[in-house]
Amino acid sequence: MEKEAKDLIKYFRSIGLEVHTSTQARGNQGFYMKKRIDVSKNIPPERIIPVLLHEFAHYIHSRIEPLMEKTGGSLEIIFDDDCAKFYENELLEVTKFVDKNSKCEKLLHHKELIKEKIGEYERIIKDKYPKFLRSKKFAEFNKYIKGSNAKYLLKYDRVKLVTATLNRRVDVYTIDNIENDFTDMPKEFAAYIRLKSCQKKQSRISAKINKMNKYYSKPTELFARFVEGLYINKEQVCVLAPNCYKRFSELLNAGYYKELRNVIINLISI
Repeated sequence: MEKEAKDLIKYFRSIGLEVHTSTQARGNQGFYMKKRIDVSKNIPPERIIPVLLHEFAHYIHSRIEPLMEKTGGSLEIIFDDDCAKFYENELLEVTKFVDKNSKCEKLLHHKELIKEKIGEYERIIKDKYPKFLRSKKFAEFNKYIKGSNAKYLLKYDRVKLVTATLNRRVDVYTIDNIENDFTDMPKEFAAYIRLKSCQKKQSRISAKINKMNKYYSKPTELFARFVEGLYINKEQVCVLAPNCYKRFSELLNAGYYKELRNVIINLISI
């Protein structure tokens, strides 16, 4: 660990914080709770100071807004401004710069691929059933599926059916092997089963994206990534969030952010 990081940890401990650098940090790069900062032992050396600053920002925020750990905080209190909602878009841009995962690019790409697959399966079905609508019951399919074990694939992509008889039989069906497992099934019905599977995947991805967006848009996370961003590239943060930077600087110099002022002055020219 570099001297700069060691000195920062030493300062944190001198003001009463616990700092641990040999944990898993609950699966994150860092973690803060109740005057304790954990930095994952698995992160590269160049990430140690940004993560320390991020978690320290949470600590400072908790000093300003004691209930922030439960509520996620408020920009009005962080920036001591009743119109602080005005800063949100700027902070989101900084978040996208600091943490590429916040843009959900992989998930959005995967969602788009699934959307294309759904379109392909829909076209196969409509070749024979032009009135087919995803939002309506597919009567012809429902009539067929009642007497087929393929009905289980509407809920699961892979199923194992065990026949409880003297001659115990185990059948495994998968969504990728429909044509071999059910040789009498029309291709339109196989496409419908796969379409329904894609819709479930699409819903799961959408839920994950919504969860991530909710996390990244929490005021306490926006503030922490803003502070982290100042260390990574202050000039870029100033371009992305000029109003936030101006107000932050005013409050920092006025002592509003308490010990964060000492840290910023030592690490960043502001």
